[in-house]
Amino acid sequence: MRVGVISDTHGLLRPEAERALEGVTQIVHAGDIGRPEVITGLHRIAPVIAIRGNIDTAEWAKRYPDTTKVTLGGRSIYVLHDLHELKLDPVACGVDIVISGHSHKPRIETRQGVLYLNPGSAGPRRFSLPITLAILELTKGTAQALIHDLGADRPS
Repeated sequence: MRVGVISDTHGLLRPEAERALEGVTQIVHAGDIGRPEVITGLHRIAPVIAIRGNIDTAEWAKRYPDTTKVTLGGRSIYVLHDLHELKLDPVACGVDIVISGHSHKPRIETRQGVLYLNPGSAGPRRFSLPITLAILELTKGTAQALIHDLGADRPS
């Protein structure tokens, strides 16, 4: 199963992000959506699981939870916006993967057998941070994440 993981779009769904997500079977948005049109655009690619981020305070955003726990490809996945607000012990709760956003810094790390994935930010550029998203490949025996630099400022 191929899962697209995106965060911190801040109201911008880049064409580069849409192209990078082509062919995924599911999309997870880890908050700071910015505008409901972002989710609408993502739904044209694949089903979307989304949570609210700290900027998602408008009325439309109330339909999204602050966190969610889902099972995809046989893996338990916990999604929250800011990893610093993680209030559960993933190992004790049987969580295989923790997906977060907020920092705009892409990161893949495994701790105590739990995969922590931050896809970085796919929205407007902040400081000198890259514009990124992630693809999570879930197979019977493995969960592997890869960060994609969208290179949005490069000429085509």
